[in-house]
Amino acid sequence: MAGKIRVTVWNEFRHEKTDKVVADVYPEGIHGQIASFLGAEEDIVTRTATLDEAEHGLTEEVLDETDVLIWWGHMAHGEVKDEIVDRVQKRILNGMGLIVLHSGHFSKIFRRMMGSNCSLKWREAGERERLWVVDPGHPIAAGLGEFFEIPHVEMYGELFDIPKPDATVFISWFQGGEVFRSGVAYHRGKGKVFYFRPGHETFPIYYQAEVQQVLKNAVRWAAPVAGPYTDLSRAPNYKANETFTVSE
Repeated sequence: MAGKIRVTVWNEFRHEKTDKVVADVYPEGIHGQIASFLGAEEDIVTRTATLDEAEHGLTEEVLDETDVLIWWGHMAHGEVKDEIVDRVQKRILNGMGLIVLHSGHFSKIFRRMMGSNCSLKWREAGERERLWVVDPGHPIAAGLGEFFEIPHVEMYGELFDIPKPDATVFISWFQGGEVFRSGVAYHRGKGKVFYFRPGHETFPIYYQAEVQQVLKNAVRWAAPVAGPYTDLSRAPNYKANETFTVSE
């Protein structure tokens, strides 16, 4: 494992247990599918964690051995314990990367890191999405063309209530006419955060080559640089629950 990027893929793992359509699309869980294609890369090693595990699978030991955390959540954001959110936030500020997928925009950790409500408008119609690469020089866009399309998706539309990104890599257009900032990147403390919109649970989006390429690129971008972390939690003004505030 020396020199490899250590990725933990976190998933609620609820839909796959209760919805046959989702289970048929992702028989190993959404987390299993993502961990599988990422783990096939020579420079990446993966593990998974789920909501119903002890400490949601995100123990101190697991996070200490994680360079990049991927987060997929949808139906149980409120069940994530605040002390685990504090723990993850601390690790991000100290250098761990965070990649938030699809409906994870409403997760506690993403809202904490954004300091905003992260609301948006949506429509579940199975329509086509075209993702335009608007920052082709960004590492997350490596290997992609001018745009790529996903045939069936859940629409997300503006206004997306997030702070101004450090970089906007993708902007989506949908058949209904809406647009959306589908790939946005931030720096938080010593860590990096990337939000990527595609990924509704009833569609096989994480099997698509372009989507997989984006996530591989994002993992490499978000991985911490070599060297010791600075423990920002020891700074005089650090308060785990107050560094980023969210208005409900």
